[in-house]
Amino acid sequence: MRRICRYLPLSLLLSLFPVAYAQSQFDINLGFGAVQDKAASTGIEGNSLSPNFLGSCTPGSADSTCVSSSSLSGFTMGFGGDLLLKHNLGIGIDFTTQPAKATYASFPAAINNLGYAFTLQSRTTFYDFDAVYQPVSSKRASLRLFGGIGGANLKFYTNETSSTAVVGNQSSSSYFGSSNHFAPNFGAGVMIYLTDHIYLEPQFKAHWVNNLTQFGSSLVTEETVWLGYSWGNK
Repeated sequence: MRRICRYLPLSLLLSLFPVAYAQSQFDINLGFGAVQDKAASTGIEGNSLSPNFLGSCTPGSADSTCVSSSSLSGFTMGFGGDLLLKHNLGIGIDFTTQPAKATYASFPAAINNLGYAFTLQSRTTFYDFDAVYQPVSSKRASLRLFGGIGGANLKFYTNETSSTAVVGNQSSSSYFGSSNHFAPNFGAGVMIYLTDHIYLEPQFKAHWVNNLTQFGSSLVTEETVWLGYSWGNK
């Protein structure tokens, strides 16, 4: 099931090709950008001897082993496409992810009783299925509004660092777990045509991620610049 979900956006995108030439416009693109959300107000218990190890706690309290988590931020990349069915109305899909793992929380050896330091890392991925409306269009630029449903996937990893006299410094990473959330979205973009077919699209998107307790708000913002190619009539 995980493998099917992973490749579903690409499969749906490729399925649009047979009808692209019979419709007004078909676009495919590659994007680069950034994502943001504030840190959660709760922390993570870093004492491995505690029954609540890696559970929630209150930073700044009497619990000296409670570690604050980080905000959501960092570089993202993705791919997507859309098909305008009646000149100004259509459908679109896109997929964005953090290619590099981000530090979610750090646990020094002095507080975790494990004898080595480790960090909890995260990677956030979004996939969206949208309705697209193009209210303004010209030969060189188009304004697009979009919104729809989708999902957010958060994967977590542990990265352990230690030092011994035999092998020196060591670092190892392992998968810890994941969390999936329903995430409707809305946003806007401006397609700027560099040639008759190649365009750049600066885009802003807001994801409303249901039950996103890992960060401080359910509202996650994302800014992306897409480089794309268009077929059909603009």
